[in-house]
Amino acid sequence: MADYWNIAPGMESALKECFTRDVEADVTLEFVIPEKDFNNAGKGSSEVKNLLKRLGVDSEVLRRIAVASYEAEINVAAHSIGGKMTSLIYDDRIHIKFEDKGPGIADIKQAMVPGFSTADDLVREFGFGAGLGLPNIEKNSDALHISSEAGHTTLVEFLLFFT
Repeated sequence: MADYWNIAPGMESALKECFTRDVEADVTLEFVIPEKDFNNAGKGSSEVKNLLKRLGVDSEVLRRIAVASYEAEINVAAHSIGGKMTSLIYDDRIHIKFEDKGPGIADIKQAMVPGFSTADDLVREFGFGAGLGLPNIEKNSDALHISSEAGHTTLVEFLLFFT
């Protein structure tokens, strides 16, 4: 299993504190993401964004959360046989996890290169598959972790702090 980490500069100590504190999320939301269901893909991201907006999260942070979560949700729908999105909302941050059902990512570093895509024709017909999903998630998150290998499930998780 290969792992990929990216932590935004200056976020190392905040991230370390997150993983050393044993704090239960204030709100947990889960959404099923069906394979190739582009009519419904993105609804989980939209619901999370709307909840955070009602909770008063800053609009720039909301934009970053919406971009990262939508890209990840579309990736699950486009490249796997389905999966789930779990959003863990704390008072100071959100931790969003996407777990899919195969086929895995053979080379995570290559998948992080803007423009690299393994999208099939159907995905491209719907206007997706430009190879910018993972780079956009990385660009818009404070911390990104990917765990995968070819032929296995993939975990994409990221954190964004509200301040």
